[in-house]
Amino acid sequence: MNTLPPIVDADTWQHQLDALRIREKAATRELDAIAAQRRRLPMVEMPEYTLEGADGPVLLAEIFDGKSQLIVYNHMWFPGEKWQCGGCTWFTSQFTRLGFLDNYDARFVIVTQGPIDEAIAYQRRVGNTMAWYSTANSTFGTDVGAPPGGEFAVNVFLRDGDKVYRTWHTNGRGVEQLSYSFALIDLLPYGRQEQWQDSPEGWPQSPTYSRWSGSQDIAAHYGDPEA
Repeated sequence: MNTLPPIVDADTWQHQLDALRIREKAATRELDAIAAQRRRLPMVEMPEYTLEGADGPVLLAEIFDGKSQLIVYNHMWFPGEKWQCGGCTWFTSQFTRLGFLDNYDARFVIVTQGPIDEAIAYQRRVGNTMAWYSTANSTFGTDVGAPPGGEFAVNVFLRDGDKVYRTWHTNGRGVEQLSYSFALIDLLPYGRQEQWQDSPEGWPQSPTYSRWSGSQDIAAHYGDPEA
C-alpha cells in the first residue's frame, strides 16, 4: 500500500489549506501579470509562407480561416514512422472542442514537418480533431523554432489583412500552461508520480513520462489504430 498523507483534525487541515491558498493566489496574480506583459509584446512580420493542407497548398494568412488570431502547435515528426511523438499526440488529444475560440476571433491548428498525406492519415489514426497542415515544403517550421528533426513548439500569430505577424513562442515545459491534464494531475495527492518531483518520502514515483499515454493508447481511446 502507498504511503498516506498525515491524518489530522479538520481545523488543522483547514489551517494548512489556508496557508497554501495564500501561495496559490499569489501564483494566480503572477500569471495575470505575465499575461499582461505578453499582451504588450511587440511582433515581427512573417514572410508569405505556403503550407500544405488537406485540400492542397494554402497561404499562412489563409490558415486563419478568416480569424485574426492563430495558435499553432508544431507537432514533432519522425519520417516513415507509423506512430509519431507520444507526447505531442497525447498533448493535442486534449483539444477536441475548440469552437469557443470563435468568440475570441481565434483558431488553433497543428503544423508538422511530415508530408501532408501522412499527416492527415496520422490525424485520423489517433482521432485528432484539429486541422493539420504540413510545412514539409516550406521553411516555416524552421523559422518558428520547429525544424525537421527538432522539438515541438507553440507559436501565436496575428493577422492584419494579408499580413501575418508572430507574437509569441514557447517550447519545452512552457507548453504545459495550455494543458488541463497536468493541472488536474497536479491536484492529486500523489501528483504526477515522476521521479524528478519534490514529493514526501515514500510517495509513489516512476520514471519520467512512464505514466503518459502513448500514441497507440490515444489511438485506441479516440481514433482508428488500424487506419
